[in-house]
Amino acid sequence: MAASTKNILIFGATGLIGEHITKAILDKKENFGRIGIFTSETTLKTKPEQIGHLESQGVEIITGDITSEDAVKDAYNGFDTVVSCVGRPAIHHQLKLIELADHHPGIKRFFPSEYGTDIEYSPASADEKPHQQKLKVRALLKTVKDLQYAYVVTGPFGDAGGLYLSARPPQDEAGGTFDVKRKRAVLLGDGEGRISLTTMRDVGKLVAAALLHPEATKNKALHVNSFTSTPKQIVAEFEKQTGGEKWDVDFTPLDKLKELEQKAWAANDPKAGTVTLRRIWTEGGTLYDQRDNGLIGMEHNVDSLQDAVKQAIEVQAKSS
Repeated sequence: MAASTKNILIFGATGLIGEHITKAILDKKENFGRIGIFTSETTLKTKPEQIGHLESQGVEIITGDITSEDAVKDAYNGFDTVVSCVGRPAIHHQLKLIELADHHPGIKRFFPSEYGTDIEYSPASADEKPHQQKLKVRALLKTVKDLQYAYVVTGPFGDAGGLYLSARPPQDEAGGTFDVKRKRAVLLGDGEGRISLTTMRDVGKLVAAALLHPEATKNKALHVNSFTSTPKQIVAEFEKQTGGEKWDVDFTPLDKLKELEQKAWAANDPKAGTVTLRRIWTEGGTLYDQRDNGLIGMEHNVDSLQDAVKQAIEVQAKSS
């Protein structure tokens, strides 16, 4: 029997994706009991307005060090579900969070920070460098005895602000760009390859929905998204929403992307992982015969390509 969720403890609640997941959970708070976040003293000092806003909505703020077993065990008391939204640099901390959750009498469900590219898409996925820490998390979860889990796999984020629908500076645009101000796009591959995208606000809604469907999500990888499109279709939508004028369009072929990837890793470039992910996407590593939105009641309540482009234009306008 699948365990249900009543009281939720969130790690990484104020981060890039955590902010959206926390908001979506709060939007459904009538379905839950306690909602708490585990955060650091540093975050209290650097994000006082965000913390204050959460407190005003009834969120319990638990302060501690994520590396402290005692702090985490104490924080788990009174909660039955853990939702991790930690960023890539902190993925490895989830190993201890899972071990402690499995031995805690109250914690019954664990949602690891899986939001993004599927790390077990194909046999080749096991060798992809950006996947290694998440693969260790999955391997550990497969051994737990008293803990149920779910992986919410969304594919790349269909947003601006440094994500798939961003405007990148000229020196970085070979990795893909949709630049509203310059009306210029650099498309990955030949522009015809389909890619599955999920807006960050939809990631939040999809996680919240998964929390509310324990039977459908028990010990599963859910492959969900907002929409599937091609780079050419995306730039056509940008053209439509920016007055109809044709954009300057260029391409980064797959072979070129692989070359950039090799050079980035050889140079220990911190952006190397991002280039690898873009190569995976260009190879079709986000596509499935069908998505799992319907399993959690989210077949239609997600953003369209038009919604995502509209939002990206607004974000780029604010940052320019």
